Amino acid sequence: MGQNKTIINKAGSTITTGSFKSPLGAGYLNPEQATKFIQQTFEATALGGEIRHLMRRSKTGEIDKIGIARRIIRAKQENTDDGYRASVNTSVINYSTTAVRLPWEITEDTLRENIEGQNLAQVITDLMTTQLGIDLEDLYINGDEEIKETTMVGGESKPTEDYDFLKINTGWVKQLLKGSHVVDETATAKVTLDTFYDALQSLPNKYNNGKLRWLMSPHRRQKWERYLLNQAVTSGGIITDKRIENPVSIPVIEVPSMPDDKLILTDPQNLVVVNTYDIRIRSTMEGEAAIMKDKRFYVCHLDFDAIIEELDAAAIITGLTE
Repeated sequence: MGQNKTIINKAGSTITTGSFKSPLGAGYLNPEQATKFIQQTFEATALGGEIRHLMRRSKTGEIDKIGIARRIIRAKQENTDDGYRASVNTSVINYSTTAVRLPWEITEDTLRENIEGQNLAQVITDLMTTQLGIDLEDLYINGDEEIKETTMVGGESKPTEDYDFLKINTGWVKQLLKGSHVVDETATAKVTLDTFYDALQSLPNKYNNGKLRWLMSPHRRQKWERYLLNQAVTSGGIITDKRIENPVSIPVIEVPSMPDDKLILTDPQNLVVVNTYDIRIRSTMEGEAAIMKDKRFYVCHLDFDAIIEELDAAAIITGLTE
């Protein structure tokens, strides 16, 4: 292994050439470095800093859930124990991480001729790390292990776009469609005030606690803004930025990876990403391929699973085609 020094400098000064020579084996990150690297990928996206991240040692396992029922207080009677005890509800969520990799290569000619010189390798590595975070968020949201390899278009079977990417893991949209509160707006096909109120009303009151957020694509938010402006022009009145940014008093998070035809309503902390500490970032300038092609080869290995803690605490709006 060669030239690994500061390969992910944004993850902290603890990662140096010597870090890749640990007893774990070349390229392995220790737990602290692994956590920093994963945090760097999350910081590459708008949603990454809002959702819940968990690091685990095992690739499969369970995450404990603890809940307490409501209206558990009882009247007190002097010198009496009626035997009543409030209970704690416990359950688990299963996770199973999927291994993924991001390989890339750089020719020595590119390094020699580029204005960045030898720094170009680090620049490209930083760009790859940022894109890794963006692509992972895309999978967290849109992954679908049941996706078909071909799609019927105009009566003709054609390869499904990005099939090899989307089939990696099942994302939050697919999970929500199967088990959360689904609000189908196919009849109207567009976002109106009623769309937001219908989604909010579908959730139990206990989850309407000030932590909810709308997750929508930038295009969908712009269409919502246009709808409000059209209403103002037609009916008169003033539309404030607050009404655009906070439909039914709930803030919006613009997520470029969200599909335009769907909206999600939930507490972002209800969306969970599980990673393990088995993260490797490796590079080499050696070997027959590197010598014959005059290239440097890089690859990042990691695994993840995207899960939802409480499906009952989320709603998804579908059928938005306008």
